[in-house]
Amino acid sequence: MDSLITAAAQALAAGDPFGALNRIALRDDAPAFALRGIAMAQLGDLVRAKALLRSAARAFGPREAAARARCVIAEAEIALVSRDLAWPAQALDAASTALLAHGDLRNAAHAQYLDIRRLLLIGRLDEAEQKLAAFDPEPLAVSSRASLELVVAGIAMRRLKTKAARAALDRARRCAQQARIPALMVEVDRAAQVLDTPAARSIVRGEAHLLLLDDVEALFASKALVVDACRHVVRDARTVIPLEGRPVLFTLARLLGEAWPQDASRDVLVLKAFRARHADESYRARLRVEIGRLRALLRPLAGIDATTQGFVLVPRMKREIVVLTHPEEEAHATVLAVLSDGESWSSSALALALGASQRTVQRALDALAAAGKVSSFGRGRVRRWMTPTVPGFPTSLLLPASLASD
Repeated sequence: MDSLITAAAQALAAGDPFGALNRIALRDDAPAFALRGIAMAQLGDLVRAKALLRSAARAFGPREAAARARCVIAEAEIALVSRDLAWPAQALDAASTALLAHGDLRNAAHAQYLDIRRLLLIGRLDEAEQKLAAFDPEPLAVSSRASLELVVAGIAMRRLKTKAARAALDRARRCAQQARIPALMVEVDRAAQVLDTPAARSIVRGEAHLLLLDDVEALFASKALVVDACRHVVRDARTVIPLEGRPVLFTLARLLGEAWPQDASRDVLVLKAFRARHADESYRARLRVEIGRLRALLRPLAGIDATTQGFVLVPRMKREIVVLTHPEEEAHATVLAVLSDGESWSSSALALALGASQRTVQRALDALAAAGKVSSFGRGRVRRWMTPTVPGFPTSLLLPASLASD
């Protein structure tokens, strides 16, 4: 490897893309293409970065399988940052295998980390945790260890384990400081802000309060009966009754929870659960049927008693009923929650992350765009969506070592 390639790779590892470009901008050999691709990725020009990395992969000779594999890994990281979650994971596995065969443990470990990160983004937490438990982070460079700790923190947050999340963020911050990469420090600080931002809103006896993630964790561990409008479940500390996919039953449960300890009138239940204009006798008969179904499902946690005016939710033990909602009531809150990471998403990637159909996601995006809550750029298959106010620095793209090292 010549001295300019080595110097450019060291500049990239230190988070200095301009320093790298100053050394290799005019070169047209394969290692220079690859390093320029990573530099452009660090600067946020992901389209140009992807094109350069593909040019590098084609330019490397048949005996340079490890170099081509490193290009694949860099392209995979660009796909994650640009939220191209349909990028073939098999290619990443093949690249990791090739690098292991050539003794490049550091980049092979980086490929495995990217796979875990992708699983987190698409919400497959169980698989991410399993791979994380079997993952050896020792070969990773300190900058990549910081990113790995962010993944650990992300899983802990989604599992409502705030103590573990804070510990992972502290480790990530120490690694970022050791790496001395400003962009990485910004990314860690931005992730840490999630723990100090309202995560939900509770409604108890008609009063609403904003809750941090720590408060939500404490609520789920308490004796309270929680009607969770974020996950569409009714739960206490030991039992979870899912109502996702049964919107009428969950709406009834929520209305009863919000009315507690008073009853909810039949007219209100009919109008809001069935979206009827008038609560006639046919709707009242349907309400009795749906209340019977809900009563059977909630039997382990609560009963539903009929009153003169309507129905009242009665917990099995003396405890409060809490309705948990998003911090702000929004018809498409889950889409906004995903977009809140500040990155640009395609509608197909959003559909994959949310487990919804692309048509459903597109309707939500159109409604949010009409309300001025999201914006888009590009057309057709390259169209991307994001919230109007986003942090000014993209997720760091840092290979843990020189791309061309063998």
